[in-house]
Amino acid sequence: MDRTARPLVIVTAFAASLLIGLLVMLWAMGGVRGVTAPAAIGGPFQLTDQNGATVTEKDLQGHPSLIFFGFTHCPDVCPTSLFEISEILRAMGKDADKVNAYFISVDPERDTEAAMKDYLSSFDPHLKGLTGDAAAVQKVITEYRVYAKKVPLKDGDYTMDHTALIYLMDRDGKFVSPFNVNRKPEEAAADLKRYL
Repeated sequence: MDRTARPLVIVTAFAASLLIGLLVMLWAMGGVRGVTAPAAIGGPFQLTDQNGATVTEKDLQGHPSLIFFGFTHCPDVCPTSLFEISEILRAMGKDADKVNAYFISVDPERDTEAAMKDYLSSFDPHLKGLTGDAAAVQKVITEYRVYAKKVPLKDGDYTMDHTALIYLMDRDGKFVSPFNVNRKPEEAAADLKRYL
């Protein structure tokens, strides 16, 4: 091989490896239609919102949904994520009424309906806090492939280690992708409006 062809071969090999990596990533996230089914995230559940109303997977249908798993005693990630979701809903204006926004507890032991109601009073009123008994919460955690683990603290209390993604579900209640909130609320709102 002559010296002029060698850089071309290296660049071609690098580009091919990038393309293969991108296809594998899209496949893993369920974004390559026809090659595989969408990622199996989501499923039947029955929880209760902060006002005592029952919420099931059927409530996801007809509107896009943002779903975040966390807990009310979370020191930083949860309030930050809920604030970002609140800012996006604010930026959507009246279209925020066409979006489901759920905060699902991974800590049913402490996150009662009353605790959820009090906690969410600091955020956008469209946000619904969902909780239930340990079995119901574990079921939804499993179906959404959420990592959640109780971590004991030295003082006898505990915290929760958990997945910090915001899930975007389409109008049929099917997982689309993690939703990026690390941008201007107006940009995220415009993106979310595409799913209305």
